[in-house]
Order: sequence, then structure tokens, then C-alpha cells
Amino acid sequence: MEVKKDILWRVYLCFIGMVLFGVVILAKVFILQNVEGNYWRSMADSLHTSYVSLDAERGTIYSEEGRMLSTSIPYFDLRIDFAADGLRDKNGQVFKENVDSLSGYLSRLFGDRTTAEYKQLLREGYKSKDRYFLLKRNVPFNQYQELRTFPMFRLGPNKGGLIAETRNKRINPFKLLANRTIGLSRENAQNVGLERTYDAYLKGVTGKRLMRRIAGGTFVPVEGYDIEPEDGHDVNTTLDVNMQDIVENALMNMMVENEAEHGTCILMEVKTGKIKAIANLGRQPDGSYFEDMNYALQVGEPGSTFKLATVISVLEDRYTTMNGMVDLNYGRWQVGRRTVYDSEPHHRTNVTVKQAFELSSNVGMAKLAYQYYSKQPNNFVAHLKKLHLDKHTGIDLEGEGWPVIKTTASKTWSATSLPWMAFGYEVLISPLQTCMLYNAVANNGKMMKPYLVNNIMEYGQVQKQFEPTVVMDSICSRSTLKQVKKMLEGVVLEGTAKKLWTPYYSFAGKTGTALVANGKRGYADKIYQSSFAGYFPANDPQFTCVVVIKNKAHAARFYGASVAGPVFREVADKLYAIAVEKQKPLKTTVRLDSMLALKNGKGSELKEILTTLHLPWQGPAVTSTNWVSASVNEQQVALEPVKQLKGAVPDVKGMGLKDALYLLENAGLRVEIRGSGKVIAQSIPGGSKISRDQTIVIELNT
Repeated sequence: MEVKKDILWRVYLCFIGMVLFGVVILAKVFILQNVEGNYWRSMADSLHTSYVSLDAERGTIYSEEGRMLSTSIPYFDLRIDFAADGLRDKNGQVFKENVDSLSGYLSRLFGDRTTAEYKQLLREGYKSKDRYFLLKRNVPFNQYQELRTFPMFRLGPNKGGLIAETRNKRINPFKLLANRTIGLSRENAQNVGLERTYDAYLKGVTGKRLMRRIAGGTFVPVEGYDIEPEDGHDVNTTLDVNMQDIVENALMNMMVENEAEHGTCILMEVKTGKIKAIANLGRQPDGSYFEDMNYALQVGEPGSTFKLATVISVLEDRYTTMNGMVDLNYGRWQVGRRTVYDSEPHHRTNVTVKQAFELSSNVGMAKLAYQYYSKQPNNFVAHLKKLHLDKHTGIDLEGEGWPVIKTTASKTWSATSLPWMAFGYEVLISPLQTCMLYNAVANNGKMMKPYLVNNIMEYGQVQKQFEPTVVMDSICSRSTLKQVKKMLEGVVLEGTAKKLWTPYYSFAGKTGTALVANGKRGYADKIYQSSFAGYFPANDPQFTCVVVIKNKAHAARFYGASVAGPVFREVADKLYAIAVEKQKPLKTTVRLDSMLALKNGKGSELKEILTTLHLPWQGPAVTSTNWVSASVNEQQVALEPVKQLKGAVPDVKGMGLKDALYLLENAGLRVEIRGSGKVIAQSIPGGSKISRDQTIVIELNT
């Protein structure tokens, strides 16, 4: 008995243990399914599904007149789901019936494989039951549209198996024009230009697509689980394509002619600060030119165009006037161990400040600065800073170089820094800063911030508007402004730019020629930077234009008036003709030729034509149903009604073919036509009774 009890006790214990273990398992299953189920199911799904990004359609960049400067074009990667139900139903009937014709269509569309090769490719994909079979990459939109009409594919994705993945490519329709300013949108590199500055607006909001992994490690999209991307905003710029073309061509012609290294040309609207055009050309290894860098934003020694800041300083402090005297010392002046030279030899000594400026005398400007500021150089520097030459322009482009205006605290300041700064050396500013300064003079002293974008648009609605920004209400006094304007005009009339003068309109400006250092070789290679800064027309400035060109070593031509000046003049000539000169309306009496070719026709149409052309006419009231003849009578068009009797042959003599056919065919006549022009004869006279199935012959002559 004791043995039996011992055995039963052990059996009961094992049974209870098994029951408890089962209860634990059931409890764990319940927890996994109902408490932790969502978590583990998501973990399982994560091994087989994942989200991929769906790029938003990037916004378009437009010119001010509405032309596309940069836009996205869709391209497609085409794949086939060979496990689609429609392709597998009825033992693959759809595929077998369409594979031959589809192969032929694909071969003709793409031209990269023969019909037989495409047929073999499709059969291999079908045999493998590949759910994500790659057919073709980078298919343009027009080919994709055509491909959707092909056999099998026209049945839709479920029956035809076609899967299209959209990819956008960025293009600049005008290619070279303002290419660097508009910029580039690149997948694996940093954007540049406006594409970079306004990237946050242009790129939109990225979407998501759920992808499921299938056999072979391939991922296919899961229908109904897409988060659609939000398209980017459009950017409307201040650039004008026609002006940009003029600026680009003018700069290109000189660059090629002089084999220059690089150059820039900036066109700014005086009253607003809008950049209407900006060209940047650099010489490539093969000798061609391309918009490779934004040279308008790069700082360098400006040369003689900087002399405007010098004369503004001395005039504003009232140390002298434009009629004050300065000794040019025959174009050579020694300061310490260095010597200032005028760029062109001359025999001038005592001249006015105005004449020194017109002659672009380095000696004259250096003496003025040294005479009046040598004891307090920072007073001169303060004027340069007041003119914002030590600050960024604030233009909406990345990469603007930082200007350098020395002070007495600078490590490189020396006894000769002040006189050399006076004629544009030992300072670093960008061509755009020069443009900003000259534009302020043109704008009666008001300095405007340069900008490139008018507004940001979303679905045709303005989301953000940019307005002209005033940096300074006045850069100097009215007296100083009046004098510097005369001096800038004098450069063209009497000074270094007088060969650029034109009798058709006036312009003002300043030439510049700066010797540029070439790395460790210093100035030995005689590399010169030619520049011209000015505005036009001088009496009512509309545009400011700055041209800066870096020439090749030992260039035959390098003076600002010979290299940069002609670019300015070409731009000004063309813009004055199309954008500035306001044509006066002709005040002449319209005289009509009695031999004027006129055709009879519907009264309302003739009246509309004559009214649109502002031609005098007379006649009875015309309606949309009556017909008239037209002739010139006493210097006006006379309209006379032509009666068309019901049931009678219409009189179509003098009408054009369109009107004649309309009347004759509506009357039930068959018409034969001979000749061209207007009707001069008809085989059945107008007003005759119409017979059944009657044919009429009309003769036309111009």
C-alpha cells in the first residue's frame, strides 16, 4: 500500500506540474496575441516590409516674364510584375497572346534590341515569375505615354503587370543663360545658386511608399499604403531672359575675342535693385567658356572703379570740390619706398579733381587721400564703411565673398596703404558691391539692396513676396552727388571712356584697369583686370551695369575702356533700343489706297476687322446675318448691303472662298473651284432660281 501511495503521489505531482505548465503556455500565448501582438506583428512585418522615400516634384524657377529657367522633367523606371493575376489567369493567356506584338512595339520604341531579343527577355521574366522585373530605366515622359498604349500594358497594372517608378531630372531649358545664378540641383552634391538659396521652398515635402520584400530579396510596392509627397513651390525671379541673352552674348564676344580667363557682367534696375541679368563666364581647358563660377560675388582688388568712393569721401568732408586743383606730377609720385604710377604716361601737372578723375589718375587720387587723411586714416576708412563696402550686399545667393577694408589696426597696414587704397588696391570688394555703389549714385543717392527673387508661388498663389529694400536713403549730400554725377559723365565725354561715347543717348561711368597678382609669381605675368561701371541713360538712369574681365597673361588689350567698356556699350545700346527709349506715337492721318484689296463678306466680321485696324468706314448698320460689299470711297471703306434672296443662287462675286462656299453650299449647290483669291465670276448668276443637284463653277483671282 505504501508503494502504491508513493507512486500515485508522484503521478499526481507530475500531472499537476503538466497542468500548470500548460496554463503558463496558454497564458503566454494569450499575452503574445492580445497584449503584445501588435508589437510582434510589427517586428515580423519589419523583416518583410519597409518604407522608401517618394521625392516631391521640385518647384520651377521662372524669369520675371514667366519663362521657365529651371524645371523638373519626369523620367520613369519601368518594371513588370510577372506574377500579376491577369498575366497568370487561364494558363497565361494574356501574356501568350500579346508577347509577340509587345516585343515588336518595344523594339521600335527604344531601338536597343530586336523584336526577337525583347521576346526572349519577356519570356525569361515570365518563366521566373519575377514580380519586379526591370524592363527599362530612365524612360522620358513621351515614351512612357506611348508605351502605356502597347498590347498587354494597356490593360492596366493588375492585368498587364506594368509598374512605373517616377524619377525627376532637373534641366535648365536656356542652358548657359544665367546658369550659375539659377544654379544646379544635384543628388550627390551641394546645390548652388538660387537652387540652393531657395531649396527649402523648391524641394517640397517628401512622401513615403510601403514596400514588401518578396522572394529573391526584391521589394515591390504595397498598394494603398503611399503617403503622397507635397510638391515644391515655384520661384519667380527678377531675371529677364532677353536682357540676360544680351548681357551673356556681349560678354561672351569679348571673352572669346580677347581670350580672357574669366569675366562677369551685372545688370541692375536702378530704382528697385532688381538684378535683371548676370553673366559669369570662365575659360575651360578646351578653350570654350562656361558659367562655372559666380565671379560677380568673388572679391578682389577693384582698381580704378574704386576711385568713386575716394572722391565721394573728399567731397563729402568738403576738403575740396570737383574744381579744386591737384598736381599729377607727370603721372609719377613716390611715397616712401614705393612709387605710384598712372596707367598711361602723360605730361599733366596741375589739373582739377574732375579732370584727375576723368583721366583715371592714380597719382591724383593717392595725393587727395594722403593730403587730407594721412593724419587720420580711419576717417577715410569710415567713409568706405558708410558706403557699405565692408559688408555683404545681402543678395539672395550663397557664397558671397567677404570684403576686406583695412584699418590702421590691420596687421598688413603700412605707410602706403592709404594712398594705394585710394585707387583701388589693398582693398578687396566684389563686382556686385561696385554695382551697388554706382547704382546708388544713379538712384539719386539711395542705395538699394540687390535681389533676384520677386516671390514664391504655390499653385499660382503668392506665398511670399519680396519687395525692394533701401539700404541707405542717401550715401552723401546733394552737393556731393551732383558733383560725382558730373565727374562720371565727364569720363565718357572727356576722359578715358570718350571713345565709347554715342550721340544717341548719354551714359555715365568709370573705367578700371588693375594689375593682378598671379600667386607666387606676383605681378610678373602682367595679368590685368579690366572693368567698367556705369549707368544709362545719364539724364534718367534706368539700369546700372558693371563689367569685370580678367585677361590672360601679357594680353595685347587690357585697358578697361578697350575690354570691359565695349561690353557695357553693347548692352546699353541694345537695352536703350528695346527697353529704355519710349517710342513717340505717330501723329499722322491714315490715308487709304484706292487700290486696297478688299473682299465682300459678312458685315459684322468686316466691321470688327476695320475697327481693330482703326480704319475709317461708313455704311448701314451691320448685323451677324447680313452680307456686304466693301470698297474704298473718299479715304474710307464703304460698306454696301448685298441682298441674298431665299431659294435663289447667292451673289458671291467679290467674296473670299470661305464666305462663298458657306453661302453656295448652304443654298444646296455643288461647287467647283478654279483659281485662288476672291471670286471674280460665277457660272450661274446671282438671283437665278436653284435647280435640284445643280453645280456652280466659281472663278477666283488674286
